[in-house]
Amino acid sequence: MKSRIERQGQKADARLALKNAGHRPVASNRRAFHEYDIEEKLEAGVSLTGPEVKSLREGKASLQDGYVAVTGGEAWLWNVHIPPYGAASYNNVDAKRNRKLLLHKREIVRLASKIQRSGATCVPLNLYFKGARVKVEIALVTGKKLHDKRETIRRREADREARAEMKSARRR
Repeated sequence: MKSRIERQGQKADARLALKNAGHRPVASNRRAFHEYDIEEKLEAGVSLTGPEVKSLREGKASLQDGYVAVTGGEAWLWNVHIPPYGAASYNNVDAKRNRKLLLHKREIVRLASKIQRSGATCVPLNLYFKGARVKVEIALVTGKKLHDKRETIRRREADREARAEMKSARRR
């Protein structure tokens, strides 16, 4: 039987491992990389309830139609779907509710001015755990035209072929 001190040491080790685990991805908006040109990325915290965090720990979330809006001097994450946690009772909230982003005031002001001035949009790219905290990577983006999308696909295929050729050349 383990002593109380040994159990406390194990708990501390587990907490430290969780904190140093780095980025543990939950959801990614892969469609945004195809639909938009990414100009600038930014990391933000997200204000969530307990059951929402537990649902994210199960790996359930969708960033598909999500976007960021600045209203009243605060940044809000809209249309991000975090399904209700199954074991929670009355604490569950609406799956698509607006969630407040935790950013510095100067970041919010800069974000709002770039959205208004340049006509850019702000979308979430990734949702992940950084230690025990939930973070979202947001980006200022502009929409791609159809020919831009085709050019991106063409460039990606050319890079893939070049890597395959280099790999086969090394094996010879």
